[in-house]
Amino acid sequence: MSIASYLSEELGSSVEFETFRESFRETLDNVFSRRADFDQLSTRRGLPPFVMREIQSHTPLSVFIPEEYGGRGGHVHECQAILAAASYESLGLSLTLGINGALFLQPLTKYGHEEIKGSVFERFIEDKNMGGLMITEPDYGTDALNMKTSYTENGDGTYHVEGTKHWAGLTGWADFWLVTARRRGQNGDLGRDIDFFVADMNQPEQMVEVEEFYENLGLYMIPYGRNNVDIRVPEEHRLQPESTGIKMMLDTLHRSRIEFPGMGMGFLRRMLDEALEQGRERFVGGKPLIDYDQVKRRIAEIQASFTACSAMCLHTSEHAGLEHNLSGATMTANSIKAVVTDLMQDASQSLLQLMGGKGYRLDHVAGRSVVDSRPFQIFEGSNDVLYQQISESVLKSMRTAEETNLHAFLQDHDLTSRAADYFSDTLDFEVDQSLPQRRLVELGRVLGRVVTMDMVIELGDRGFRSDLISNCLQVFQKNVEGLITTYQRSQSTSVIEDYGDGAAWLDYVDA
Repeated sequence: MSIASYLSEELGSSVEFETFRESFRETLDNVFSRRADFDQLSTRRGLPPFVMREIQSHTPLSVFIPEEYGGRGGHVHECQAILAAASYESLGLSLTLGINGALFLQPLTKYGHEEIKGSVFERFIEDKNMGGLMITEPDYGTDALNMKTSYTENGDGTYHVEGTKHWAGLTGWADFWLVTARRRGQNGDLGRDIDFFVADMNQPEQMVEVEEFYENLGLYMIPYGRNNVDIRVPEEHRLQPESTGIKMMLDTLHRSRIEFPGMGMGFLRRMLDEALEQGRERFVGGKPLIDYDQVKRRIAEIQASFTACSAMCLHTSEHAGLEHNLSGATMTANSIKAVVTDLMQDASQSLLQLMGGKGYRLDHVAGRSVVDSRPFQIFEGSNDVLYQQISESVLKSMRTAEETNLHAFLQDHDLTSRAADYFSDTLDFEVDQSLPQRRLVELGRVLGRVVTMDMVIELGDRGFRSDLISNCLQVFQKNVEGLITTYQRSQSTSVIEDYGDGAAWLDYVDA
């Protein structure tokens, strides 16, 4: 079931791309299932050279590169489809492609100097180079706008960039980096805006030094670590924002978040296929697992996640092109990223539960999927923070519209108007504009799922299987109603920091 079938006509996938994608999928299947045992490969860090060589022989990153530079054109639906093909076999591989595409190639395409684009893209296509993005610092993750990496102008047409970056995917592997930094003034103060610089690891003065490789809990395929940045780059290596650097960063990050469903799509399909196979083939008490009601519930929820992610892929394909400035797309980007990554983690947990003890291993798809999908809820914006921002965005819009009733507001919002009809009673209440953070997060979870339901309804209108659409909407409706109950009953329990005195249970044993 290809999402390309439901795209608007001007985005319809070509036969050529279907051939390209199918060839890529066959290679992945051959590499991970025939030439090597991926369950065994997944317990070791990195990848054997032949695996990346086979994968890169198809130049999958060409889908992110414009046609005038030898790529396939940067069509978002093609990017989503390639990410999905990869994530069915390996979430780490899909993330590797996603890092290259969304966090390097797309921002370079949109904001890079023409003088460097040609040579960089040529190296990606001909030499199979890779690139990544460095934003996070040891003391500045969520608080990225206060990063301490800085740059100064040298007076000879170059910039000196220095600082420390960590948790950049592809540490030690990438041939290019986009490094973020703030301008350092003559008095030593750092400017408020953010700039991006292309660093070429083939140039000694631009090389980023790896100080430490991290023992990341999952995603063994991808190296992470701490990097010392002390580089000098030509002025044409600085990206050119349309307005401010912060808006350029938001446009880049929002686009990347909106493209998460590509990575989620193949992963969720794999979770569903594995769960269905286990349900049919595993017998307990003389009957297959899938005949048990609780098992049906778990698999139905995974299937609903598959359908919801399909709807997100459709939306992404038609709204995330580089011609769109997504710096203001907080509600869309945060809803898609937070919800789809929650669905991925929930699906992996359910699959592990269905697999039982045999799944609790790194060399089994169930156990591996739990640890590999977990960081997706953390990087590129912690989901708790993203849900809070969704609520803050909606509350701000409600103030502007002078609307206090949540259902009335959502009925008139482009992202939620159709889904709001499912909650005419549930969401019919006045919203307090001074909610504490925990309730903002709870409300954001609700809003993100209502946004998702609206996308599912649109997918259904395009002709997607009606039984899958109906089941998905039922699952999400029940989920939202449960979340609303939590939101409305939320109490501000406090943390007792000095909890030790009087808190040893053994003192109260009546022996």
